[in-house]
Amino acid sequence: MKKQAAGNGPVIIKKYANRRLYNTESSSYITLDHLAGMTREGRDFKVVDAKSDEDITHNVLTQIIMEEESRGQTMLPVNFLRQLISMYGDSMQAMVPGYLEASMNSFRRNQEQFKSAVEGAFANSPFAEMAKRNLAMFEAATQAFKPNIGGAAPTVPADEAAGMAPVMGGDDVAALKAELARLQDKIDRIG
Repeated sequence: MKKQAAGNGPVIIKKYANRRLYNTESSSYITLDHLAGMTREGRDFKVVDAKSDEDITHNVLTQIIMEEESRGQTMLPVNFLRQLISMYGDSMQAMVPGYLEASMNSFRRNQEQFKSAVEGAFANSPFAEMAKRNLAMFEAATQAFKPNIGGAAPTVPADEAAGMAPVMGGDDVAALKAELARLQDKIDRIG
């Protein structure tokens, strides 16, 4: 998920005693909202204490999560937070960060797979052809009901009339069933 910044390595953000954040790449002061946006964009950054040069990225990211959670649309359930807190000091504490990171990476991969499956589901399927035919029939029907100002009977172009043939034949139904089975299999694998 980490993308390379415009320069080499992560963008260095300095945090001053007055709690101001300074982006050394853009030479400007920024807010936690800017850092949240950089995170969503996949920009890699490192926050350091301006005085001690200590890496405080973890603390600042935790602060961003607190800010996001306080805005009303919480993502972290109370029960999860309690379980997480109870793991501090536990003998398994050292394993939790790796487990959470692997779980989130898996979630993100599944999310991308699901998104691409849904986007590609109708691209080259019987649904796309059916949609084209139905649109042609709809347009032909609307043409038939338009006022006939010149007195001539409304005509339907030959290519549109061909699209008005029965929408689905036996082969179309079989192809549709096969496509639905393939999509259901993809969803089952993702789930």
